[in-house]
Amino acid sequence: MARIRADGHGLQKVDPDAPIFVISVAAQLSGMHPQTLRSYDRMGLVRPSRASGRGRRYSARDVSRLRLIQKLSKEDGINLEGIRRILEMQSELEELRGQVAELTEQIRIAQRGTGQRLFSADRSGGVGTLQHPRPAGWQRQRALPAK
Repeated sequence: MARIRADGHGLQKVDPDAPIFVISVAAQLSGMHPQTLRSYDRMGLVRPSRASGRGRRYSARDVSRLRLIQKLSKEDGINLEGIRRILEMQSELEELRGQVAELTEQIRIAQRGTGQRLFSADRSGGVGTLQHPRPAGWQRQRALPAK
């Protein structure tokens, strides 16, 4: 069943990741043959959800992805391996943007505080804040010499 969520204006929107389209509808919406969608699923270009009877269920986001694949292939002449790499880089970019937003929020919160927060990074690249007073005699150092 489609997940529905309310926006800030009292309207309801269908979750773009809700698996609501059967393969024939997704194929029609994307302008492809159902067998092409099955092939793209096997190749990992799109990963639809599975219904209890193992039938594929596509979300609005999956259909958008299929349309992008169609455009890259037909209009731009990119082969499937190139498309796979583009989609992989696009996913990585979205993940990095999320991390930047999270770090930006941490910086905003730290700037509202007492100014005594320090950032720390763990071995996996995670960033956190610590509450430590500045040591006596501490002075801010410039990263680059003044001009």
